[in-house]
Amino acid sequence: MNYSLRQLRVFVAVARYGSFSRAGEAIGLSQSAVSHSMKELEAEMGVRLLDRTTREVVLTNAGLSLSKRVEPLLDELHAMLLDTRSFGTQHNGRVRIASSQTISAQLMPQCIASGQTQYPDIRVLLRDQAQQLVLSSVRNAEVDFGIVIDPGQSTDLDCEPILHEPFLLLCREDHPFAAKPAVEWTSLNGCKLVLQDYASGSRILIDGALKAQKVKAEIAQEIGHPATLFPMVEAGIGISVLPALALPMPEGSCLVIKPLVPEINRVLMLVKRKNRSLSPAAQAIWQVVKEQADLLREKRSQQGVFGF
Repeated sequence: MNYSLRQLRVFVAVARYGSFSRAGEAIGLSQSAVSHSMKELEAEMGVRLLDRTTREVVLTNAGLSLSKRVEPLLDELHAMLLDTRSFGTQHNGRVRIASSQTISAQLMPQCIASGQTQYPDIRVLLRDQAQQLVLSSVRNAEVDFGIVIDPGQSTDLDCEPILHEPFLLLCREDHPFAAKPAVEWTSLNGCKLVLQDYASGSRILIDGALKAQKVKAEIAQEIGHPATLFPMVEAGIGISVLPALALPMPEGSCLVIKPLVPEINRVLMLVKRKNRSLSPAAQAIWQVVKEQADLLREKRSQQGVFGF
């Protein structure tokens, strides 16, 4: 059968009001449109639903039976559609996010706090993971979305850049570089470097920067946690290249930070599965992360990278 919800709604209105004109007024149709719709419905169903006289419209037995069954069904359908529409504005439930360690430590606390203030009925659950595990969690739908360093070309992820941040030089205050206002990448030739290992999304970018600047350096140590860079450099094992988000340095250390020139940035990105919609709650927190990244960028613009 090829009947429409519109025809059924018109039929229910006619059954309720017993008149084409009064039914039309109730649902916003002309009397002729109501009559035409009823003729189409009867033709499609192959049974007479209404007996028409000059004064009134009376339901046939078939029409009475249909009216008793279809009216509550249409009411239920209407309620279901309203519930579905309201789902698009619901801001409650859990939102699961994965991010790498420096992002978790330096950006996510502000994001979670802001999310709790704006959306008290949303609970944000954070997974602090290495970059590749973050990407795996997103792909396997273990989290709603992730925050990572630019993962490069991907056919199964939607990525949105939220923050560009420069790589910086970390050295001891008694190192020759400490007296310079900025350090050229080429000055790192022959230096001993302490870098994060390849679990970090930054390492590939640092390797690429060293290669692009034709720098040949000795990798003295590769470490897993970014916080370990500071005591390693302070102990004199080597100098380091690290992203701005790894700051601030430990209080009381004998370390200094210097800009590297030319400036080379890493890009932080929000990532989710391609062609998969976020829940309203997850979409709200996605926006909160973007807002906090914008605030961080504005703060750096006003205070400079070293305004910590």
